[in-house]
Amino acid sequence: MTRRPELEDLLRELAPQVLGAVVRRYGEFDAAEDAVQEALFAAATHWPEDGIPGHPRGWLIQTAVRKLTDQYRSEQARRKREVVAALWESPPPDVSGRDDTLILLFMCCHPALTPASAIALTLRAVGGLTTAEIANAFLVPEATMAQRISRAKKNVKTSGVPFQLPTAEETAVRMRSVLHVLYLIFNEGYASSVGEDLHRVELSGEAIRLARMVHRMVPDDPEVAGLLALMLLTDARRPARTDANGALIPLAEQDRSRWVRHLIAEGVALLSAAVATGAIGQYQLEAIVAATHDEAARVEETDWSQILAAYTLLERMTGNPMVGLNKAIAVAMVHGPAAGLALLGPLDEKLAGHYRLDAVRAHLLEMSGDTRAAAAHYRAAASRTTSLPEQHYLTVRGARLRER
Repeated sequence: MTRRPELEDLLRELAPQVLGAVVRRYGEFDAAEDAVQEALFAAATHWPEDGIPGHPRGWLIQTAVRKLTDQYRSEQARRKREVVAALWESPPPDVSGRDDTLILLFMCCHPALTPASAIALTLRAVGGLTTAEIANAFLVPEATMAQRISRAKKNVKTSGVPFQLPTAEETAVRMRSVLHVLYLIFNEGYASSVGEDLHRVELSGEAIRLARMVHRMVPDDPEVAGLLALMLLTDARRPARTDANGALIPLAEQDRSRWVRHLIAEGVALLSAAVATGAIGQYQLEAIVAATHDEAARVEETDWSQILAAYTLLERMTGNPMVGLNKAIAVAMVHGPAAGLALLGPLDEKLAGHYRLDAVRAHLLEMSGDTRAAAAHYRAAASRTTSLPEQHYLTVRGARLRER
């Protein structure tokens, strides 16, 4: 019998493929998602005892279609719906192996939706994130995000957009949202915003898989290559981010011999080819930062001037306050902690209540020697994060300073 974690990984991998297949065949995005969720629950209930079927994807598709049929019957709809339900009797198994995940990804990012709604819906349908996790990524209340996802589903249903890969022109329009979605899915997997685990490997792995699919689709797009490079260069450090007990290890203290060198080599090659095109975008700049860290044999050899240059350009390009926060760290490493602290004041309003602002301020105060103030901000950061490993790390860091 398959261990439950392995079963959960399999179901997570199959979920977007099954949803894509059901939507492709029958439409009705919202109803299809409900049916697929019921099929996944049925699998989680029966497979541990009965064993995984020979074609698990086909089993899930058939079960989801039967759930759809039951929905139509239970509504006791007019004759038209009864006819449709009859046509759905005994659905043929889908064992073609076709993966509709990429189509589902682009469908969720079609022009009928605002970019924010497209990202939220795709994180839900393709990435498998909960509404709470998506809300955390967008820094909005969970109720607000639930409404946004609900509206997005309705817009998909009424848009009439066919379930198929977009044209070349449509691809260019939707690509920005698609890349943002994959970026957020990867980040949630690499540094989970909630719960006991620092990593959610199934999410970061799925983001990398989808990014590879998009890269194969448009191999000459430098930002697609930049995003894939960023993921690989960042994921290469994952084995060294926790100790044997799962506790967080900051970048400066990691055992670099545990970094995955073949991922670093692949990421650097992708980045070099993308930068050579002359068109520099957000993901390439973030990948440059990641590559600069990865290529330093020791933390003391990190080229912080290059990292600062990348963040300066990235801040000018995006205006993202989180970029400003990272830039403050780079400024502190190049020009001293006082210079970095001076950049945090303008971010107080934009990032009010976010734990990372307190964490960075604590780090820079610690660098400056103000351990008492640093300890207070470490405690404040710990009280605001919903990630238990980060909470533990920040709490311990603050406690050690208080003991000095």
